[in-house]
Amino acid sequence: MPYTTEDGGRINNFAHEPKVYQAQAPTENEKRNNLILVAVSTILVLGGIAIAFYASTNAPVA
Repeated sequence: MPYTTEDGGRINNFAHEPKVYQAQAPTENEKRNNLILVAVSTILVLGGIAIAFYASTNAPVA
């Protein structure tokens, strides 16, 4: 681990810095997969909301 010694004999440790790289633009295939994932997620969330709404409005009265 890299370290330096300051005045007075104190030692400072530094973490290893990760290699920096530039992100790649998504390919057409990745864009299509992301669109499908968003569509399926939206359907699941809206379905869950619809089921909760239906269950709350049609609950039997005790």
